[in-house]
Order: sequence, then C-alpha cells, then structure tokens
Amino acid sequence: MKNSRRLLTAGAAAALVASCALSANAYSFAPLLDRSANGRLSEPGGAARLDGDQTSTIRASIQKPGAKNVILIIGDGMGASEITIARNYLVGAGQALGGIDALPLSGFMTHYSLRKDGKPDYTPDSAATGTAWATGVKTYDNAISVDINEKPHQTLLEYAKKTGRATGDITTSEIQDATPAVQVAKVSLRKCYGPEATSKDCPAFAKEKGGLGSISEQLLDTRPDVTLGGGSKTFSEKAKAGRWAGKTLEQQARERGYNYITEKDQLAGVRAANQNKPVLGLFDEGNLPVKFNELVATKGGAEEGKAAQRCTVNDKWRKVPALGDMTRKSIDLLSNNDKGKKNGFFLQVESASIDKKDHAADACGQIGETDQINDAVKAALSFAKKDGNTLVIVTADHAHTSQIVDGPTPGLDTKLLTNEGSEMVVTYGTSPAGGSQQHTGAEVPVAAYGPGAANVVGLIDQTDLNAIIKNGFNSYKKGGHRR
Repeated sequence: MKNSRRLLTAGAAAALVASCALSANAYSFAPLLDRSANGRLSEPGGAARLDGDQTSTIRASIQKPGAKNVILIIGDGMGASEITIARNYLVGAGQALGGIDALPLSGFMTHYSLRKDGKPDYTPDSAATGTAWATGVKTYDNAISVDINEKPHQTLLEYAKKTGRATGDITTSEIQDATPAVQVAKVSLRKCYGPEATSKDCPAFAKEKGGLGSISEQLLDTRPDVTLGGGSKTFSEKAKAGRWAGKTLEQQARERGYNYITEKDQLAGVRAANQNKPVLGLFDEGNLPVKFNELVATKGGAEEGKAAQRCTVNDKWRKVPALGDMTRKSIDLLSNNDKGKKNGFFLQVESASIDKKDHAADACGQIGETDQINDAVKAALSFAKKDGNTLVIVTADHAHTSQIVDGPTPGLDTKLLTNEGSEMVVTYGTSPAGGSQQHTGAEVPVAAYGPGAANVVGLIDQTDLNAIIKNGFNSYKKGGHRR
C-alpha cells in the first residue's frame, strides 16, 4: 500500500495530533508527503496521488508559528510549468520530486511589482519581487530593497541578525544578482554591483557621496555568517572612499576577517562560520555553471521526424559546489554557530538559473537547475524534520515562459525524451530566436513545512512572506516546539 511509504499513516497522524493536544509545548511530527502515483498508470486509480482521506495528514502538518530557524528557498522563474517540465523529465509524469513535492501545505502567490507612479506592473523582475519578501514593500523593477521613492527598508536577513540569529545567503548566480542582493543591500538599480557601476548609475548610493555603497560593499557591511555563490569579478574593483579606499573589495573582505574562498574543496574544509570569521565563498567570476548542457529550442525544433533529446551533465558544473551541497553545508555551519545554537538562523537559498536558462529557451538548462533546487529542498527538509523548530518555505520570485505543448508551434520548440520513454515538446514563444524570453505574470506556487507553514495556504502575496517569517521569529520561545 502507498501509505507504507509515507512518514505517517492517517491513523498514526490522528493519534499523534491527539497526544500533542495534551502538551502545548509538544512537537508535532509533521509529515512529509509521497505524492507519487499509486500503481500502474493504465489501471483504474493507478495514477491517483492520494491514498484515502488526507484530513489527518494535513491536521498533523499544522503547527503554530514559532520558528527558531527559517530556510527560504527560491527558484528564480520557477513557475508551475517549470516544475512540471522538470518532474516529467526527471522522474516521470506519475512520480513526485522528492523535495519540492514533499511539502504538505501549499498555496499560490501573487508577484506583481509597481511602477514609479504606484500603479501595478503585472510582469515584474527579480529585484522588485525579491524586495517584496525581503522588506514587505512593493516596489519598481530594478529596485533592491528600496521603495518607489528609493527609500531603503530593513531586510529579513538584517531583522534575523537583530533578533540574535545567524544568517546565510546562498545562490547559483553572482552573489550581487537581484535575489541574493535584496537581503544584504539597498540600492536604486540592481546592476550597481561594485563601486564603478555605482558611481556611474547609482551616484546617490556611492560611498564617495556618503551613500550606502555598491551591492558588494553593502554585503561586506551587512556581514552574513555565510555567503556562497559566484561574482568574484566585482571583488577585484577598488573602493573609492572610506577606510579601504584604494584597496580591492577582496582585500577589504580579507582584512575585515572574512574567510574568502574560491574553490569547491575549500568549502568542504570550512568548519565554522560566525561574525568573527564569516565565510564568503565565490566560486566563479560570474554565475556558477549550470548542471546540464544546453538544449536550446529552435524554430521547427519539434517538427515531425526530429529526434527527441536527452540532457547531459555539464563537466564545468562538477567543478563548483552543487546547490544541494551548499545548502547542507550552510545549514551545518549556521546551526552549529553559537548564535545559531542559541537563537536560531535565517538562510535564503536560490537556484538562479532556472530563470536564466528559461530566458535562453534552454530546456535542459532549466531542468537541471530545477533538479538542483529539488536537492536543496531535500537538504532543508531533512534538517527541519529532525530539528522540529524550522520553517521551510519553497517558492518562486516570478513565473516564466516555457510551456509543454502537443507539437510544433509558431515559436521556438524542442523535443525531449523523458525517462519514461515518452516525447515531451517544450516551447518558448515570447521572443524570437536569439532574444530573451520574457517573464510572465501568472501566480506562482508556494509550499511550506514546519511551524507556521499553514500561513501559505490559499492565495497570498509575496509581501506576506515577510510577515510570516518575522512573526515566526517573534513567536518562537526557546524549547517551545522541541521534542
């Protein structure tokens, strides 16, 4: 029976809920889901993902807010279509992704941004959307944690530090890219990575003008305990003002006590990360290499007679830390940090190149990066399941353009051979060949596990994530949920 593969049967869950009612401080054994099909897809009921009534399972998943730790996992551009494409290819239509599909409570999330005049922009970018959950404020495209009047706002990572928690910010992109940047910086334009661009394009924020500085300089000032990703090229730029004027940002980082690393093996050897010696791992000059080699859709790529393709692993990806490994390492470092042990931690994790490969109409590229986030979710859930005081939230910053269709379209197509032996046609139709495919405005999935996870059920907005996470931190009482 399928229930034998679940963490809890419905009966066990019901018994557990009853026993937990006896103690306000008892930790509820929230279940993780196995939503793979029951049997042969061709048989009656074989494709069903439910096995009996799930009321008790859902009841057992609902815990009051009070999270010592929060792990926020973002798939950039990972709308419902991108998840479905990856599931079909990686595990099969009737199967389930062991991380993304395992969270028991889910909903949908709106993600529009604002224009400078305050009116809605229905197809936002990653800067405005990231700012929404990082600060709780809607803003304009390209803004990094500033509102439509360019006023800076406190970020979740800063709030976590204020509450005495350890903090981390990891990504597969340049660490200065929009999604990781919204937690550590406030600037009027997302491309103000270093002092040079900031002086030119964001002069009011430049250090020499008395501003907060470039994204990279603000990152050093914000000082997360763990920062991992790409973007080392910007750290070769020199500061223009202040104590480190004339020195490169890398020199500044080292002089300020950062454990500055650039190699995969170095990360494996890190044993501690804290405010005395925070870890800054930059494993590429730009974005990190993606997991799968590219398979770019073309005009007529799915025509009759064209062979369906399989994805292959990119050798360059093997030379940098995988997102799942960075997630496991970050959780280990933060949870064993003195502040992490005492007060908890906040960690933001991003799989950035789902979006970047969707822009490039690269089906294999985006599938591989969805596979990476799925591994990161597995790592987070493994920790949360044992810990009992950790809220895990998984969502996207915005939707994107890829679609599964029945055959050739007027757009760009490619034909994939899934592991089930079926052909799957993926199309991109919002830009011509060689152009950048566009973001789309559809609501995105959001799912959660742990204390306060029920707050994502139904329809929420990205700004709600800010309040959910803050309220979880504020509601946590030491020993409150621990077994």
